[in-house]
Amino acid sequence: MGGIEAQREMPNPPPPPAALSGPAHAADLVYNPSDMATAREELRAEQGDLRAYRVLIDRLETQFQEGGNGYKWDAQAWYGSDINKLWLKSEGNGTYRGRVEEGDLQVLWSRAISPYFDLQAGGRVNFGPGPQRTDAVIALQALMPYSYNVEASLFLSNKGELRSRLEAEYDLLITQRLILQPRVELNLSAQNIRELGVGAGLSTVEAGLRLRYEFIPEFAPYVGIEYERKVGNTAGYARASGEDVGSFKYLVGLRSWF
Repeated sequence: MGGIEAQREMPNPPPPPAALSGPAHAADLVYNPSDMATAREELRAEQGDLRAYRVLIDRLETQFQEGGNGYKWDAQAWYGSDINKLWLKSEGNGTYRGRVEEGDLQVLWSRAISPYFDLQAGGRVNFGPGPQRTDAVIALQALMPYSYNVEASLFLSNKGELRSRLEAEYDLLITQRLILQPRVELNLSAQNIRELGVGAGLSTVEAGLRLRYEFIPEFAPYVGIEYERKVGNTAGYARASGEDVGSFKYLVGLRSWF
């Protein structure tokens, strides 16, 4: 057989000028242009610019521990679209024998930078009986495939102190209703902050397991266990103040959203 002829390239001329002489939307030639503009705006809102909100009480729990039982909350809310959202976040803890030991409130603007990652920026106000700080915040929040939830935050205080926090949790479905959630939190500081009892480097580590049962997705009580440990110079400050550097906590709580 002779050689195979090279396949000819199909001609690809530009469209004729008449093809671009009509309206931007061909349907405007058939229907009222103002009606079609309204329909396109409705479609845009329904298919990607819909405003929504969510309020999540991720942890609302009683903690049974040596030295007195306490409580903890971790709640967040957002409003916006798939791309831009306004976030409110608050977490803290205290003892039933006294007032709140520490807590904070964050107000953040969030922008989706990929299908899984949101970049967030805003401010944080701390409250409680100790020294107060106001922080500028920048954070990266991710909901990874297979339900890995990761959040990394950087805080710069009004006194120039730089701290960071890394949180990670995973929902392991034992059944469709029974869910085991491992969770880890690391707190770090760029310098010693003796006034706050925080040392440079890794300051505290929290690791816990929570087993929840979703009677409905919006109502899920849980039990769990958590270990919290102060390390490095932070542990040294705690010992100097007569405080424990590590403790186990047994948890009973509720996770809810709407």
